[in-house]
Amino acid sequence: MSDEILNESASGDNDELLAVPGTLTDESGAASDGGVIEGGEVRFDKLKMAEERLRASSPSSFRDVSENSFEKVVHINRCSKVVKGGRRFSFSALVVSGDREGRVGFGFGKAQEVSECIKKSSEASKKQYVSVNITANTIPHPVIGEHGGARVLLFPASPGTGLIAGGGVRAVVEAAGIKDLLAKSMGSNNPANVVKATLNALEQLRTKEQIYSARGKRIADKKAL
Repeated sequence: MSDEILNESASGDNDELLAVPGTLTDESGAASDGGVIEGGEVRFDKLKMAEERLRASSPSSFRDVSENSFEKVVHINRCSKVVKGGRRFSFSALVVSGDREGRVGFGFGKAQEVSECIKKSSEASKKQYVSVNITANTIPHPVIGEHGGARVLLFPASPGTGLIAGGGVRAVVEAAGIKDLLAKSMGSNNPANVVKATLNALEQLRTKEQIYSARGKRIADKKAL
């Protein structure tokens, strides 16, 4: 094999190694946007389409915040542990979040820092969303929720009444999107139990259509007078 053939083969190998993957090059070695290598254009388009499909089908991140999202820290607890070198503190947070459109959840997180425990509980609350039946910005009927020693009474209210509730009850109903409500909390005032009792009450709500369908009846159409 002559020296010219060796030099040509070596220069060809170097050109292939120097070519940047993903860029289209013409015969002169210059990068081009497309049109010369049609196969490369097709491959690039397929990769782009596959990436868009994967992004569309992938579940949305729990950290994405929508415009109507609601998030409130109900309670932060500090715990101290006595060790040989002194005291070691840790924190726990109770967070309620919802989309104000009938979905609400709560989360509990622990960490060595306040910001980290709030972040954990926020992500946990968005994973535990439950659907709530709301009628005209209020609840369809009175309901009682219980959890542990906490007992919460919820009553529907007329438009313009507002939220007559406080503490964990107000945070839960506000996150669910309820605007008019009367509430009374009895028994234990533990924030976690009150929040769970409120969610228990909201999960019991049923609309008129659901009750009629369960009884095998249908609502008569209203006739014009």
